Formats: sequence, C-alpha cells, structure tokens
Amino acid sequence: MRLSIDEARDAAREEGEEKSAVSGELRFPSPFEVETPLGAEGWQEMYPKHVLFSEERRESEEARLWFYNGMHFPEPMTPFDIITAESFYVAIGEMSARFFCIPPAMGIDFRVLNGYVYINSIPVLDPQKVQERAQLFQRRAGHYYANWERIYEGWRERVKQEIAALRAVSFPELPDIEPDELVFAERGIGTSMSVLEGYNRVIESLFRLAQIHSEIVMIGFAAYLTFYDFCKQAFPEISDQQITGMIGAIDVSMLRPDEEFKALARRAVELGIADKFVEGRDWQEVFAELRQSDAGQAWLREWDERSDPWFYVNSGGGLQHHFRAWVDDPSPIFGALIDYIRRVERGENLERDIEAQRQERDRITAEYRELLRTDEDRKAFDELIGLVRKVYFSIEDHRFFADHWYMSTFWNKLRELGQLFVDHGFFREVDDMFYLHWTEVSQALTDLLLSWSVGGEALGPRHWPSVVERRKAILAKLRKFNPPPALGVVPETIADPAIVMLWGITPDRLRAWLTPADGDGNILRGFPASSGTVEGPARVISSVNELETVQDGEILVCPVTEPSWAPIFTKVRGTVTDIGGVMSHAAIVTREYNIPAVLGTGVATKRIRTGQRIRVDGDQGIVTILD
Repeated sequence: MRLSIDEARDAAREEGEEKSAVSGELRFPSPFEVETPLGAEGWQEMYPKHVLFSEERRESEEARLWFYNGMHFPEPMTPFDIITAESFYVAIGEMSARFFCIPPAMGIDFRVLNGYVYINSIPVLDPQKVQERAQLFQRRAGHYYANWERIYEGWRERVKQEIAALRAVSFPELPDIEPDELVFAERGIGTSMSVLEGYNRVIESLFRLAQIHSEIVMIGFAAYLTFYDFCKQAFPEISDQQITGMIGAIDVSMLRPDEEFKALARRAVELGIADKFVEGRDWQEVFAELRQSDAGQAWLREWDERSDPWFYVNSGGGLQHHFRAWVDDPSPIFGALIDYIRRVERGENLERDIEAQRQERDRITAEYRELLRTDEDRKAFDELIGLVRKVYFSIEDHRFFADHWYMSTFWNKLRELGQLFVDHGFFREVDDMFYLHWTEVSQALTDLLLSWSVGGEALGPRHWPSVVERRKAILAKLRKFNPPPALGVVPETIADPAIVMLWGITPDRLRAWLTPADGDGNILRGFPASSGTVEGPARVISSVNELETVQDGEILVCPVTEPSWAPIFTKVRGTVTDIGGVMSHAAIVTREYNIPAVLGTGVATKRIRTGQRIRVDGDQGIVTILD
C-alpha cells in the first residue's frame, strides 16, 4: 500500500479539519502514518539510523513540517548517495547558524522516508536571539556583500582547485610484491595507504566542497530576500514578477554548455556532416560514423575541446550518482543537438535576445526608482539592486562549478575505486559500490586491504554481492512509491530564505496544497516565475530520459527542471512545475529564455496529462486546464 499525492492531500485535509477544531493546526500526514510499498520491507537497513524518522524522536518529528525535496533528490536514494544530503545539510546548517548567523534561520534538517529525502527548516523563534544574530549577520555578510565580486572570483578558483585535487587522487592496483622504488623511497608507506588515503581524501573533499558551496549560496538568498522585502514595503502593489523583472538578463556559466551545443550544431553544418545527425540514431552510432571521415574527425576533436569542462553537466542535479554527465553519456540531450542542427539548416537564429531583456529590465527598474520619494530611499534602492544583481548572477552561475563540474568528477573518481573492488570480487559491477553507505565502503575497504596484505580470504566477495542485489530489488520497489509533498504540521511562518527563495515553500503555498480548488477544479495556482500568457498542449515528463519526447510548441510540465535541460527551453512555449521558488533554476532559466512559467503548483504532474491543452499565466501564477 502507498499514499499517492492526491490521497495524501485528502487524508491531510480530513485530519487537518478534525484537528483544527481542537488546535487550529493544519496537517499533512504524519511521517509515521505513511506505509512502505509492498516488497520494499527492510528498506531502513540501507541508511544510518540518524537519517530516519524514529520512535525516539517521534514527538518532535511529528510536530514539525517536512517537505519532499524532489528538487535535489528526485528519486529514491542509494545508500552511498545519502552522503550528498549529509554533507550539504551540515554545510548549510553551519553557514546559516554558526558562520553568517542568518537571523531567523538555523539551517535545514533532513530525514529519509521510503528512500526519499524530506527536509525541515529550523527557525530561530526567540526575538532577542534574532536581534543578536542580526547584528552578527550585518557585520559578517556585509563584508561579503562589499567585496562580492572579488570573493566570488576567489570562490570559483577554490572549486577549481578542489576539482584538480580530486582528479589527482589515484587508486593503484594492489601488487603481489611492492615495487623496489616504493621500498627504497625509505618512507615505510605501502600501496594500501595510497588506496586508503585516496578514499578518505575523496570523502573529505565532498564535505569541504559542500562548505564552499554553501558559503556563497546562503547569503546570496538572504541578499535577494532583503531586496524583495524593501520592494514590498516601498511599492505595496508590486508583484513578485515585477521584482524579478528588475534583476534578470544575465549570462552565466550554467548557460554556457547550451551555447557550446549550439556552436557544435553550426560546425556540423559548416563541415557538411549535418546529414549524419538523424533523429532516432544514438550518439555512439553517429560518433562511430564520424570517425570515418576527415570532416567528422574534425568535428569530434571540437567536441572533445568543448567538453572539458563545459560538458561536465549531469542530467540530474548532481547529487545522485546515476545521473551521468554529458561528457560520459550525452544520450539524454543528443536529440536536442540534432534539433539545433536542423534549425541551423533552416537558417533560424539560435541566440537569446539578451539585449532586449536588459532593456526591459532597465525600463522596469527606472519606473520603480522614480516612484521613490527621497534621495535616501533611492540610494538604498540603488545599493540593493546593484548587490542583488551580482548575487543573482552567482546563484545560478555557481551551479555549473559545484553541482555539475565538481560532482561529476566526484562520482567518476569513486568509480575508479569501484573498479578496484570489482577486480577483487567484492562487486559484480562498478556502480554496485553505491549500494553501500560510505561508512560501509570504508569497512569493505579495510576488509580488502587486510586480506590482501596477508594473503588471506576477504569476507566481502561472499557478503556484499547478495546485499547489493537485495538493495537493488528494494529500490526498484521504492521507485513505485509516490511521496506525499509534505509531512507534519503547517507552520505559521517560514523564515529561512533558502526555503522561500529556492523551493518556494511558504505557509500559504502549503495551505494551497491542502485546500481543494475553489470553483473551477481545472485551475492550479503557483508562483508566477516568468511573465506572459501562453496556451498549448502539455508535455508531462518525470525524468531526463523523457526529454526527447518534448515537441516544438508544447508546454513543459514536470516536477522540477535541471540545468542540463537548457536545450529544451528553445522548443517549449511555457513551463509548469510542482516545485520551485523565485531563485530556483526553473525560475531563472525561464526568465532568461523569456518563457512564461508557473512554479510550485505542488500537483501539476498529477493533475495534467500529456496532450491536454492548458493556459499558463506567468503574471498571475495560474495554470488552467482547458480540455
């Protein structure tokens, strides 16, 4: 048995109505009420106890609001992949609570339910504490804001250094006899230490990268929220859409891979090999044929040159190992390359009209600035918008370096260790290692090194293959589970800027998920992310593997978008998502491509079917199902 989102909403509404008569609380289902899919019993053994909902913490866990983080973790987590939640939420918490001291927010806690990640924002409720933290935040974040361009440039260099250090890690084969040069180096350190140190360096690198990542992101969200609050107070009638309209028209690294794709499409036409790229052919077949001609080889050399680093974009969000980078497997977006080639042949312009976007941005900004009555207000407005434009750039720009280039390198480096385990019989396939938690991999590695050092028999080859097969079967069952959008009690306020800006989670949005639609049941409401109104047929997709089904002129309906989907935004007329706020990738990219969008509907992928005609009003945040 499982709860679908619709069933969860109905149950939550009934429970909320019953409880509201007594306490006034509105609730989603308790995490302890959600059942495990048939055949997935024992799923808890895959994860450390501290990341699970537990009877020991039941009272506090039931009293909090947990929402499904499908934005970063859209599929059930393999045991190893949980390290990304562990490392990033430690970093987000430290940067929020201990480092910058964001006044109302301590960071994000998380739990795993049926393999899916649920998160909870920890607020600061004591007004005196908020004031004390505000003074610290103003001083610490103020230093960053005053030096943002220099600090962000240094930030990018630190990420590049982490990538270089990660690439330098090696997992050498374990020899029968250590070589002379190792002995005569007189260090007394053997190959086992190289392997062990290498694994520890990879793990430490991720935890360090998570800190570096969160350093920029957390105060970036806070800066935008400060500007947002200023605008709402200065211009009471201003819409969220008009506020975001003042900060767009950016050219960030996260858009660069798509531009490289367009350049390769033009080169295919220039070299006379466009006919090799035919819809329905896979990339291996096309590449093999290109190797047979000089023009094809020239194009492939250019592919290689552009791919490092720009095709280190993975098809997911970077935080799960099975979403491979374009450089390793371009299958999910190869159809977009073919589409670009056809458009070049037709003489179409593939460029974004960024200058027109900037002119519109500047027009909106000037109009609102003129409404301010004092020089003091205009000065504050100028300073805030100058800051938020720089910060806004960084929020999307950083994703390429941290979430994609680094994370793709991280997963591939671990695959090198996985090969060592395969060579010694611990696993049947390299990626089997990801069905162990990273602390279990440490145990397996100790077993391997101990048995190799003495020539004994390791337990691993007799133990781990069956464990991996059982866990694969459990995860297959968990993929059929439909995670409720939220669990627990709807709070009166949500103060964490990341929760509001990135996920678009507010008490009003949560209440909307729980409340049946008034009047016309064909109307969905969400966040108005990108202006304009369009009508067209819907294309509902749930994974990157379905991107190739998207047709020109359709409206994309999905749980959440990913940066690697950028080529699709040249085809679709509008976008609707279940999850997303003003600083989410979907919000940023739809504004940059000038595509109307409504985000954070909570239920679009459940209420809309492919082929249905829908209207997307990106100004009002309304989606209407017309069929």
